[in-house]
Amino acid sequence: MTSTTTPSRGRRRAPSRIERAAGKAAALQKPRVILAMLLLLGLTSVMLLDGYLRAEVGGDERVRDGASSSKVPDKILNGGPIISFRGGQATTTSVPAKTIALTFDDGPNPTYTPQVLDILKKYDVPATFFVVGSMVSRYPSIVKDMVDDGNEVGIHTFTHVDLSYQSDARIRREMTQTQLALAGAAGITTTLFRAPYSSETDAIDNYSWPVYEKLGEEGYTSVFVDTDSDDWKKPGVSKIVKWATPSGTTGASVLMHDAGGDREQTIKALPKYIEKMKAKGYTFTTISGVVEAQNTGAGAGQQANAPAGAAGGQLQGGAPNGTARLQAAHREATGTTLYEGKALVVAVAVAEYTVPALSVGLVVVGVAVMSRFGMMLILARRHYRQRNKRRFSWGPTITRPVSVIVPAYNEKECIANTLESLSKSTHPIEVIVVDDGSSDGTSEIAREAARSLGMTNVRVIRQENAGKPAALNNGVRSASYDIVVMMDGDTVFEPDTVRQLVQPFANEEVGAVAGNAKVGNRNTVIGAWQHIEYVMGFNLDRRMYDLLRCMPTIPGAIGAFRREAVLQVGGMSEDTLAEDTDITIAMHRAGWRVVYQEHARAWTEAPGSLKQLWSQRYRWSYGTMQALWKHRKSLTDKGPSGRFGRVGMPLVVIFQIVTPVFAPLIDVFTAYSMIFVDFQAALYAWLAVLGIQLVCAAYAFRLDKEKYRYLLMMPLQQLAYRQMMYLVLIHSCITALTGGRLRWQKLKRTGEVGTPAGVS
Repeated sequence: MTSTTTPSRGRRRAPSRIERAAGKAAALQKPRVILAMLLLLGLTSVMLLDGYLRAEVGGDERVRDGASSSKVPDKILNGGPIISFRGGQATTTSVPAKTIALTFDDGPNPTYTPQVLDILKKYDVPATFFVVGSMVSRYPSIVKDMVDDGNEVGIHTFTHVDLSYQSDARIRREMTQTQLALAGAAGITTTLFRAPYSSETDAIDNYSWPVYEKLGEEGYTSVFVDTDSDDWKKPGVSKIVKWATPSGTTGASVLMHDAGGDREQTIKALPKYIEKMKAKGYTFTTISGVVEAQNTGAGAGQQANAPAGAAGGQLQGGAPNGTARLQAAHREATGTTLYEGKALVVAVAVAEYTVPALSVGLVVVGVAVMSRFGMMLILARRHYRQRNKRRFSWGPTITRPVSVIVPAYNEKECIANTLESLSKSTHPIEVIVVDDGSSDGTSEIAREAARSLGMTNVRVIRQENAGKPAALNNGVRSASYDIVVMMDGDTVFEPDTVRQLVQPFANEEVGAVAGNAKVGNRNTVIGAWQHIEYVMGFNLDRRMYDLLRCMPTIPGAIGAFRREAVLQVGGMSEDTLAEDTDITIAMHRAGWRVVYQEHARAWTEAPGSLKQLWSQRYRWSYGTMQALWKHRKSLTDKGPSGRFGRVGMPLVVIFQIVTPVFAPLIDVFTAYSMIFVDFQAALYAWLAVLGIQLVCAAYAFRLDKEKYRYLLMMPLQQLAYRQMMYLVLIHSCITALTGGRLRWQKLKRTGEVGTPAGVS
């Protein structure tokens, strides 16, 4: 046993370039984590906003019917359709004879409202539109056109709920949000209001009357109906025209709809209705026009001949540059109201584009996940059958000695167990422990362990802290044999591991071999989650990638390389945090074959806390992104390099980056659907996906001869683990975009993974 040391003691040395970069990256970690969590919060907020706009969130479909009206004043029940509360007293206004106050409910609608506006403009007829705030925020340009054309708007609540069931806070919110939507869309607010599910004044009951009184105190004018076209029933054009026509020469507040379903019959009936009423000598005005006529004492005839832009209280012409002044019911939105309204419209626009895009993403993710499962099952079975045939052989049995390189940084808890496991190897080996500047006596413990185990084939090399790639390269340069096995300092091998691992090198095309890494500390919740991931996610993947000849990663815990191949590609690179992925891709590009040896097992200590797990997976995911970017030219290369670029690169990007980033969409949409849409259907869909995953996991456990009891943790893993991996990947993506490097991170070890026999 020999020892090489390169100490740096005495005076305090200046920080190295790697340490300075690591310090800078560490300073950026917290903001990046916060940004990653903000992205998740933003996604949730966008979905809730979109659901609220579509009445999926906070929707209330209750409609009151048949309630008593004993507390409603008779003058209201028998009065006109317009109720105001001047001086705190309720008064009603009727529409003058031969006058139609044409009103439309439930809009705006992107299909039908513009057609209604075109018809009104053609016939020079104004109307009052009682708009739903959620629709206004979704289609603001239509409302702006509506106002610019000289029409009037009123509030029809934000989510079209029956206000008689709602609390004062909900009523206030419905009104305020609609006002903000109007401010953002057209720069106005309004004093007009029509309650959803209302009709004539004689239908006001003891539950709805307090709502009108409360809103009246706040300055709102409530508008009801004299004549209902019942166009929502789609009775036919002729009946819509007939039902909308008042008897004799009676004036009327007439109800039609420009949204809320198929309005084709309304669109066809509207021109016929206008022509019919004009032929009967009727004129059209807005609700404000009716009120102004009563207040000023103007006769119906004066209102009758007023054009759409000039009927009493309507937009008047003659303003500079052709602009018009506000309707009497409209108020110009200013200050906070205007800016909050614009912010609402922008937020809704974001939701309107984001949620459909996420829905498409969900479909893509679903297809990708199912495709991955299908590929893994088919190719893993084929791989298992192929490699476990009695006649299968890589070639002549490899019996010559190999070098085992153990990079170690502060591994005092584990290094003795690692060396003890190597002392039982059935294959001749030399062991090179490269101590990368440990401060916990790792090298001394390694020497003492080697002496106590009687291992004369162990060399301990000390170097200044330079990172894992430098430690591995030091070991490769110092290796005595042409095959080098690399393992982590917290890993233990089974006696037959090295022998199994090196057999594929009998095939001269093989440049590297990936072993079967196992989680040793699997008896905790976090350990069980990682155990499932290792068996299913990593080893099934490796079987698939092996057959496709595009293995992306030789695991750091257990891998073997031809020494000449490592030197050919320049050794372990410090360009990325995932030196194992980096060199594996480099091997492919150099024309070497990389294979998976399932029978070569290594037991490693997985992170024991969420913080450590986050740190490890962050390094892995970010390093993988770095490696893929570094080797991006393989996409256009020819030969072996191009093969990996065309096959391996897309698969890694789809399965290890894109799909995991968007996989939480499955859970988010499921939770959303369970809470706000259809609990049972959403639950069944989620269970179906979980069932498919369980089938794949069970098959993977069968191939690896693992105990199925750990699969009981899989539902919890899907609920919690996947969300964490999403945040890790988002964190990595942000780091990739903002720059930054990390040094070789040391996870806290306990040394609980001793001999392989003690773990099952």
